[in-house]
Amino acid sequence: MTDVNLTTPIAVLVAGFIAAVSIGSLAWYNSKRPPGWESKERPDFVPKVDKDDLIADVSESKGK
Repeated sequence: MTDVNLTTPIAVLVAGFIAAVSIGSLAWYNSKRPPGWESKERPDFVPKVDKDDLIADVSESKGK
């Protein structure tokens, strides 16, 4: 039979899964808290994103 090397595609899938979980976790922590989680603290490694600053940045970029 033919010898097929699947190392690269599997590595790409694993790296993509890790990236998706990381990005999804950051997005979830920056979103509104689900019911019952409103009083929980934000982890130190998650950056604080201010919605007003984000909207202002988008408005400025559209005006150019």
